[in-house]
Amino acid sequence: MALRARALYDFRSENPGEISLREHEVLSLCSEQDIEGWLEGINSHGDRGLFPASYVQVIRAAETPPPARYANLPVGGFEPLPPSAAFKPATLEAPPVAAPEPFSLPPAAAEYPFLPPPYGRSYQPSQGSDDDWDDDWDESSTVADEPGSLSSSYPVYEAASRRASGHYRLSMQSEMSLSFRSGHVAGHLHPPSSSTKSSATVSRNLNRFSTFVKSGGEAFVLGEVSGFVKDGDKLCVVLGPRGPEWQENPYPFQCSIEDPTKQTKFKGMKSYIAYKLVSSHTGQQVHRRYKHFDWLYGRLAEKFPVISVPHLPEKQATGRFEEDFISKRRKGLAWWMDHMCSHPVLAQCDAFQHFLTCPSTDEKTWKQGKRKAEKDEMVGANFFLTISVPTGSGAGLDLHEVESQVDGFKAFTKKMDESALQLNHTANEFSRKQVTGFKKEYQKVGHSFKCLSQAFELDQQAFSAGLNQAIAFTAEAYDAIGDLFADQPRQDLDAVMDLLALYQGHLANFPDIIHVQKGALTKVKESKRHVEEGKMELPKAEGIQERCNIISFATLAEINHFHKIRVRDFKSQMQHFLQQQILFFQKVTQKLEEALHKYDNV
Repeated sequence: MALRARALYDFRSENPGEISLREHEVLSLCSEQDIEGWLEGINSHGDRGLFPASYVQVIRAAETPPPARYANLPVGGFEPLPPSAAFKPATLEAPPVAAPEPFSLPPAAAEYPFLPPPYGRSYQPSQGSDDDWDDDWDESSTVADEPGSLSSSYPVYEAASRRASGHYRLSMQSEMSLSFRSGHVAGHLHPPSSSTKSSATVSRNLNRFSTFVKSGGEAFVLGEVSGFVKDGDKLCVVLGPRGPEWQENPYPFQCSIEDPTKQTKFKGMKSYIAYKLVSSHTGQQVHRRYKHFDWLYGRLAEKFPVISVPHLPEKQATGRFEEDFISKRRKGLAWWMDHMCSHPVLAQCDAFQHFLTCPSTDEKTWKQGKRKAEKDEMVGANFFLTISVPTGSGAGLDLHEVESQVDGFKAFTKKMDESALQLNHTANEFSRKQVTGFKKEYQKVGHSFKCLSQAFELDQQAFSAGLNQAIAFTAEAYDAIGDLFADQPRQDLDAVMDLLALYQGHLANFPDIIHVQKGALTKVKESKRHVEEGKMELPKAEGIQERCNIISFATLAEINHFHKIRVRDFKSQMQHFLQQQILFFQKVTQKLEEALHKYDNV
């Protein structure tokens, strides 16, 4: 009789590898032994995956269940078990002396063919699961959102024979446990002995596609990286009045983007737009194409996993040489450059300085600097080695306070993103009405006044001539007001929408940044639990917490920088918007007053 459990509550799967449960639903368990609070089983729909152990109650059968194999691997290895072989599914016991040698997977385990599970079909992730790993705003979208949570994905192995049914998944409840330390999979799971301290390690995430893993944050927190950091590569976090902050750039500067010009190459066969960049700290003029901006953005986004690199204006396949598009892109690039120069870390990056200072005509020097940036070793896990944080008494961080601040910022960014989308939609709609609707309506009024004036002109009385001229002038005033409405979005609303687009890029960056920090916090909690259970030495856990603090300092510094420039930008932009609105209505008032004065002498 298979192990079964009854769902106590509803559970909605949020990540690949999880399955949904309905209250009172009966499930089949792969094993009764949970892994960090999660069980593996099959629900009533036949879907197989993970669910919280606290959400179900194991159904105890009166009789002893018959021998059964684990989900994907027989106990003795890959050979079929003899009919008499049996084990107790509820507990894991150390193998007897006469047992076979413990099975170890080779280093190339990712290519090892596994036997299919005994169920009717292998587990497959839901459609579109590649996008589910980075659900930006879901409250439980990362593996680190809850302490002790398990990764949302299993390792997938390709069957060697194409006659088999595609992919198979290794059951988490087999006697084999996956350990990815030192780049391989190995080991038997043995219960800890009460007389000796086990050398437990903090587990690595099974979802190797998560941002926490890909950024190198996991390898850094677990102490798997080391290297020499030059003084010029160090990034300092200091304690400011609002908490951790990036150390200010001692030589701040600005850079303007001007004079977009159409240029050609290959004897006119290829055309492109070049922008003139002028940096205030050098006064040097260089010309850069959009593809150069795009290359720089890619390098910076890869190098700085906990820094929000501003997004570039979107690419466009057609209409690239139209005047309106070129003007709009230049304004977007100007906002982008302003944020780059304002960031204490990005502004001093070697790749960015090379981008700003390398002469446009020196192709050799440009390529040398480009190759140097692309061979930068201080990326991935090594990047975190470059971060220097405050030390000494009073410089430590309280994990609960950090978690609270990050959660508060996550809620803030979610609300800001929703508000920015709403404002952008409203501004777009209002701008469209001004350009088309308002202009048309005001000019219809003007045309009506003109028709009235023409009708009055049929009266040849001299005393009515002044009235006719005043009404005709009023018609012209309304025509002019319609043109003012059509032109006004360029003066105010377009600038607001450009700023919103830039900040929507920042808001899209922060879920990954938060994911890295949350992942580090989860490793600290796991290490503390191991220490309390006597499975890990205290110095090792302290090392994990120290490295987590580095990521937390950097995350809080980036959050504070974001708030600082947000206040600066929106203050400036709202002032500009209201000033332009006042000027606009002054122009409208002036037109109406001029028309009004025409009636004084009638």
